[in-house]
Amino acid sequence: MEQSRAREESTRLIGPYRLITRLDPPGATVPCRRFVARTRDGERTVLLSAPLPGADPARFATEADAARRLLGPWTAPVTDLAGAGEAPWYATPYVPALPLPVALAVHGGPLPEATVRAVGAALAEALAGAHAQGLTHAGVSPAAVLLASDGPRLSCFGAVRAAGPDGESRTGLPGLDPGALAPEQASGGRPRPPGDVFALGAVLAYAATGHTVPERDELPPALRPVISSCLARDPADRPTAAALTAALAPPTTHRTVLDSAGTLLSPGWLPGRVIAALARQSAELLAAELPPLPAPPEPATVRT
Repeated sequence: MEQSRAREESTRLIGPYRLITRLDPPGATVPCRRFVARTRDGERTVLLSAPLPGADPARFATEADAARRLLGPWTAPVTDLAGAGEAPWYATPYVPALPLPVALAVHGGPLPEATVRAVGAALAEALAGAHAQGLTHAGVSPAAVLLASDGPRLSCFGAVRAAGPDGESRTGLPGLDPGALAPEQASGGRPRPPGDVFALGAVLAYAATGHTVPERDELPPALRPVISSCLARDPADRPTAAALTAALAPPTTHRTVLDSAGTLLSPGWLPGRVIAALARQSAELLAAELPPLPAPPEPATVRT
C-alpha cells in the first residue's frame, strides 16, 4: 500500500515541484504535510510543506511569507512559496534530515544526553534570534525538529499560528502536539516567546525520554533542572531562550555563548543508527526515478 501511495504521489505536482515521498510516517502528529520534492527538470530537490486538510489556507500562506524573515543556521529557510492565486505551499532547501520522532524510532529509544544537549542549545539559539526580531515561532514541537548530520533544523514556523485564533481553546486541534503546547497558549492566549521556551522544554523532554510530559525523575539528572524550568506553568518562571542556550552549552575560556551550540555539534554528536538512516535517505533519493508525467491534454480542435 505504501508503495502504491508513493507511486501515486510521484505523479503529483505542487507548484513547480514533483512529489517524491512524504517526510513523515503515516499517522504522525505533524503541523503540516511535508514532502521531499523535485523540480520538473530534476535540477533541485526541496522539502515542500503544504497545509493539513481543513487548515486555513490564507493563514498558512501568511505564516509561510513571514517565515522568510527567520535566519540562522538552525532554521530551515523558506526560499520559495506559492504565488498569488495558488494553493499555498512553501519550500526549503533539501538536506537529508529525519523528524525527531523518526530519529528516536531509528535509534530505538531516547537519544543520548550529549545529543539532547546539542539539539537544545542549537534550537534555543534559533529561538533567541527569532525573539530578538520580535518574532514568536509558535510551531515548536518534536515533529517540527529535523535532525541533519550537521545539526538540527527548526521548521513549521507558526504551525498556522498555533492552529487557532487567539482567545479560543487550542486543545485537541489537528496538527498540534498537546504536550508541546504551553498552558497559556492551549487556553487561547496569543503565542509569545515564553510559549516557545515551554515547547522547547517539551521537545527536549521527548528527546530524552520518548514523551513530552515525563515524570521529573525520568529526565536525565544533568538535564532535569533546565528542562523542568522550561516546563514551568507560569511563563514568568521560564528562562529566556538566550539563557537556555547558555545553560545547555555554557561558554568556556575558549568559546562564547554565540558559538556554543556549534561547538556541541562535533563529530559523533548523532548516534550511529541515525547517521546511517540519513545516509540511506540520501542514497534512495539520489537513485529515485520518477515516472513520466502524464501528457498534457491535446488542445481542442476548432472546426470551421
